[in-house]
Amino acid sequence: MRKITYLLLIPLFTLTFNIQANIKLPALVSNNMVLQQLEKITVWGWADANESIIILPSWTKKKYSTITTPDGKWSLNIKTPKAGGPYTIKIKGNNTIDIENVMIGEVWLCSGQSNMHLMVGKYGGSKDWRTGVDNYEEEIANANYPKIRMFTVDRKTSDSILSDVKGSWLVCSPDTVGGFSAVAYFFGRELHKKLNVPIGLLNTSWGGTPAEAWTRKDILEADTGLTKIIDRYQFIVDHNDSIRNDYKKRLDTWKKGVDDNSITGKEAQSAPRAPLMKGSHKAPYLIYNAMIAPLLNYRIKGAIWYQGENNAQMAWQYRTLFPAMINNWRTDFSQGDFPFYFVQIAPHRSQNPEIRESQLLTYRKVKNTGIAVTTDAGDTVNIHPTNKQIVGYRLSLWALAKTYKQKGFVYSGPLYKGMKIDGNKIRCQFDFVGDGLICKGDSLTHFTICGIDKKFVTANAIIEDNEVVVWSNEVKNPVAVRFGWEHVPMHNFFNKNGLPASPFRTDDWPGKTYGKN
Repeated sequence: MRKITYLLLIPLFTLTFNIQANIKLPALVSNNMVLQQLEKITVWGWADANESIIILPSWTKKKYSTITTPDGKWSLNIKTPKAGGPYTIKIKGNNTIDIENVMIGEVWLCSGQSNMHLMVGKYGGSKDWRTGVDNYEEEIANANYPKIRMFTVDRKTSDSILSDVKGSWLVCSPDTVGGFSAVAYFFGRELHKKLNVPIGLLNTSWGGTPAEAWTRKDILEADTGLTKIIDRYQFIVDHNDSIRNDYKKRLDTWKKGVDDNSITGKEAQSAPRAPLMKGSHKAPYLIYNAMIAPLLNYRIKGAIWYQGENNAQMAWQYRTLFPAMINNWRTDFSQGDFPFYFVQIAPHRSQNPEIRESQLLTYRKVKNTGIAVTTDAGDTVNIHPTNKQIVGYRLSLWALAKTYKQKGFVYSGPLYKGMKIDGNKIRCQFDFVGDGLICKGDSLTHFTICGIDKKFVTANAIIEDNEVVVWSNEVKNPVAVRFGWEHVPMHNFFNKNGLPASPFRTDDWPGKTYGKN
């Protein structure tokens, strides 16, 4: 009898398996993080659709639970206690995640361009970054502050809104602080010392970026003074290849005309400048999409900002752009008019006075802001001055006084308030005179005055009754005064509390950047 062998063809998978996805958390919600104290903070992430999520913070016996949305998203608001820690947070779903070494304290967003990005230690980039900040070796060696936590957002651009960033929370130590933002660290260190609470510093910064890069697209489109920024970029997107090819041809021609082994600084300056290209970090709204939008769920106390150098040539436009960006962030973080303290651009040969004026005007018209003046901490040739300690300290003065309501100190140098004509002289009044106005030298410098002809001449200036009296024998009927109205206003006008006066002008005539878009 013939044996018939039946071959049973059994599919490898005849059953349908319900493969469950693990809970995924954003980079911000991770070990070593600092959560804002005494707030309803948000913990969020992703999982399977309709999955049950349970959160168990160790500072309370309360259990928080929710069900994910059909697209797998979930979020929970959790009350935090007074500053303290370390704590743990257990998150349960299809899997369990334990977040450890969590502190409760004060969280600050730290943003801007290269002067915010500049690290405490040496950096391997452009030549004027490599020295590190003043006394960087000593600063690094002494950075034993385990209750200060630092998060640096990985730099990225995106045409669309992203949901997450790359980065991790680091405990501040000599091993970690060298690669972190110097201004942010020195600011946070002052707060930690004065408040005696954990400090979380969320650094999202990128060198060479204009403010429009940090602003949402529809905010720019909605303002008639800012729409040209979008129009210009859209033209670049539409003609990206031809712009790139044209630049390459011009660069190749330039290279043929110089000796690569002996290019002088002057020859290098003659090289064709790289144009703005599609996807560039200098382009509008792309950094907002990738480096601000993914942070919006994270509860912060406030923000510090050091930027403006890349908007100096459009300084008049910055009068509109900078406030728009601040209001954009405040709206999107949904935390009201949170504190926003910024650094006035330091003296440098490339930085015109109009950019500093735009910043001063922003302080005047946008509530809950503060301006840290740095006219005594600039460098005429280095756009990255290395005394970042003084910058962080002055930002902290604003936060301690305005946000944390500490008393007994002056937190700003003199800021122009108003003027009156007194015969052939003009008397200027100031906020923040502190213990009195002083001249650090034989006589006040950097004051000019003009008549109806608008021709400014060097002026005499003296302090009298906490006002500055300005005059010139060349101007019989003065109408306006300007102070520090130059690229490098390293002046000697301070209050007795050691804080420098901001440059200013009493007139409002259109400046050199008026109408530039």
